[in-house]
Amino acid sequence: MLLSLYLRFSTKPGQSLKIAGNIQQLGGGELTNAVEMNYHDHHHWKIDIQLTKEDLKKIDRLYYTYIYQDEEGNYLEDWGENRSIELSQLEEGAILLDTWIDMGAIENNFYTAPFKHIFIPHRKKTFKKDKKKKIVFRIQAPLLAQNEFLAVVGNNPSFGNWDASEAVKMKFDGHAWVAQVAKVSDTFYLEYKYCVINEKGELLRFETGSNRIVSQPINENLFIIQDGYLRTEDRFRGTGIAIPVFSIRTNKSFGVGEFQDIKALVDWAASVSIKMIQLLPVNDTTSTHTKADSYPYAAISAFALHPLYISLEKVAGATHKKLIQKILDHKKELNASEGVCYEEVMKWKQEALQKIFQATNEDLFQNEVFLDFFQQNKSWLVPYAAFSYLRDKYQSSDVSKWEEFSDFNSTRIDKLTDKKSPHYKKIALHYFIQYHLHLQLKEAHEYANKKGIVLKGDIAIGVNRNGVDTWMDPTLYNLDMQAGAPPDDFAVKGQNWGFPTYNWKVMRKNQYAWWKQRFAQMSNYFDAFRIDHILGFFRIWSIPSHAVEGIMGRFVPAIPLRRDEVMQKVIHLSEERLCDPYITDTVLWEMAGGNEGEVKRFLRSLSDGSYRFKEEFDSQKKIELYFEELSESDHHQELKQLLFNLHSNIILHRDPEQKNQYHFRFNVHQTLSFHHLESFQQSALMELYQDYFFHRQELIWKQEALEKLPSLKRSTDMLICGEDLGMVPKSVPEVLSGLGFLCMEVQRMPKQLHVPFFNPEHSNYLAVVTPSTHDMSTIREWWTEDKKNAQLFFNQQLWQYGEAPHDANVHIVKSIVLQHLSSPAMWSVFQLQDLFAMDENLRLDNPSQERINIPGDCKHYWRYRMPINVEELKKMKEFNEQLNYFITSNGR
Repeated sequence: MLLSLYLRFSTKPGQSLKIAGNIQQLGGGELTNAVEMNYHDHHHWKIDIQLTKEDLKKIDRLYYTYIYQDEEGNYLEDWGENRSIELSQLEEGAILLDTWIDMGAIENNFYTAPFKHIFIPHRKKTFKKDKKKKIVFRIQAPLLAQNEFLAVVGNNPSFGNWDASEAVKMKFDGHAWVAQVAKVSDTFYLEYKYCVINEKGELLRFETGSNRIVSQPINENLFIIQDGYLRTEDRFRGTGIAIPVFSIRTNKSFGVGEFQDIKALVDWAASVSIKMIQLLPVNDTTSTHTKADSYPYAAISAFALHPLYISLEKVAGATHKKLIQKILDHKKELNASEGVCYEEVMKWKQEALQKIFQATNEDLFQNEVFLDFFQQNKSWLVPYAAFSYLRDKYQSSDVSKWEEFSDFNSTRIDKLTDKKSPHYKKIALHYFIQYHLHLQLKEAHEYANKKGIVLKGDIAIGVNRNGVDTWMDPTLYNLDMQAGAPPDDFAVKGQNWGFPTYNWKVMRKNQYAWWKQRFAQMSNYFDAFRIDHILGFFRIWSIPSHAVEGIMGRFVPAIPLRRDEVMQKVIHLSEERLCDPYITDTVLWEMAGGNEGEVKRFLRSLSDGSYRFKEEFDSQKKIELYFEELSESDHHQELKQLLFNLHSNIILHRDPEQKNQYHFRFNVHQTLSFHHLESFQQSALMELYQDYFFHRQELIWKQEALEKLPSLKRSTDMLICGEDLGMVPKSVPEVLSGLGFLCMEVQRMPKQLHVPFFNPEHSNYLAVVTPSTHDMSTIREWWTEDKKNAQLFFNQQLWQYGEAPHDANVHIVKSIVLQHLSSPAMWSVFQLQDLFAMDENLRLDNPSQERINIPGDCKHYWRYRMPINVEELKKMKEFNEQLNYFITSNGR
């Protein structure tokens, strides 16, 4: 049987199309074996498939997908889900006319979890196949209202001759709208359009855009036209709030926000028309049992939830509440605290959980619900429980101190976690805690969905160096490197997050299984998620393990500078001059300002009058370790920073793998090493610098992202937002748009050069607009700390004359909130503190206390809590009514 597939797709020379399917002629289901299609005309590609009797016996449906290859060799799969044909209904010479559905099509997002499960109501199937009608039209219209229907009208009597009252009415088959006709008067040319009608068949509107055309001969035996999406200007726009779970405050909290508290926040959000609650990562970060573990992006497991968020009363129930009553008596005191008392909360929760677990006297594996949870999560749960037990036994999360358990060994871990093991109860405690955390977060998620609220999670870009994931499979990570970010206005020395970087080569070999497992785990609790630092999928800022400051890093991957191209530009300079810390008496005088003598204790002099660090101080890490032994006086801190600055006084980094290859130190023009060069050498270096950072890397960074992100997107139905802030490569907007990811637009972090602020009015639709993030000051704090820009903002963005007020008063904050609510972006998201700033009764006296994180401070204590209980917030009638009006009046 001959089947002809036509694909509507226009290409340029050098571009091509392939098709893969579940029959041998189409590669046997393997994308790598996809077969070439044939160029048919400027608007179509074609392939003829000869289906054999064996094919017809072997499979019921033909599943297939299209693959596009551009001139640079990049591949992109068509996003047409459910591309399949029921073989039993095919006839000889059947023709299928397909429409390419781009992965970046806006409409794809309306088939993600928030829309499937919350925003788009279920529509009943009304389609019944008529075997006599062999010409079939299919179209998808995800945002069609429940009282709206579709029809197709065209230049043919069978389609009403453009009379909408005679249009062919369509029926819904559970996924798409379908129209069937028996014949057409002109089988060589058809011009048509879809239209929206009401229940009575009356025309409401035509779809937008030009008329659709079929210029292929229409085979009346079987001709199926799949037209992709209805062209419409309908768009969903929603409002969200961003808040860490630990920041939520309710009367039931135990000194910290808990998963159960999300439900109270959901009730309030629903009452003011907020449609999304965005949380920070909720994974377990317990590494030291100190407040240092408050950093939510340093998870010891990418899968385990944090015991911090468990509700003790929910776990105890009525049966065991008396057992932990003395611990619960601390609730009032802890809740009265301005911020989270991390160590105290964790101490009491751990003690209570142990008491409840010991009192249950129940074999967890007799509980069918637990057994199902255990079997589905065993691959990470058992190693996590073993890790947690060993961390506490050896009083360190550094696995190198764990003797025989330093290297992960499945047989050894199976023995350790066996029910007959003397340590089993201590290990099973972690199963118990994770099980109840799972139940509580899942319950909160289901509750949110029932109330029409999306829960949005956050996937951290890194994992803890001393964590379960690196212990289980260290080959997935570069443990000799540290991830971070280059310098910017928020962290002038760059950021060193301390996480190992990913070994993408190894991850690619197993088709990114670890990432897909992460996404699957997230989908248990969230409808959408933010990929923290999505730029890391293009390239990561990689810092050697011997360095401390982010300024010492470089982008990986990157095409290095060759020795010959450097020397052609900058003659008479040795590798040492360019790559080693440049230290002379003049440099010391300029940097140390009279403290040269003390600095020289760390240096050795060379014959040419310059200096090098002594071996015991020849890295930032060695210097940091030296000063850890000394008192933390201001003088010692200043001296340490001065020595760090000398270490970073370089122009180039040597490539660690390739001799005579180099990478630029970031902001090289700000170094004294650079300033001590001749002017012509400076000019030559800056020419190379501009090319290195802004031109030569673009293609490989784009290819890196396109290698990883498409397959990860296919592995989940959650709505994806990429946090694309910082130094953004040129290819990032193109790639994110092409994949249909939402980007982030922060008003104070414009991506366009030489523009002081981003205007939310100019946002693309697939975006999240926000005035601030958890890594920034709130609106109020920014206004007072940056008076120059606040004045500029007041005049240029708010269109106000004269001098800006000293503080961001309620009127200014309201104006900024309204700017974002009126944006065309899919989502406007606000830190709760910024919304509270619209009401004098909800504003803290000191704006700096509203801040959640300071990126440049690696020891920052994450402890911000709402200044008011959610229960009290619900009673703030004037504030709630105004917020609800702002949101609804802007179509959100």
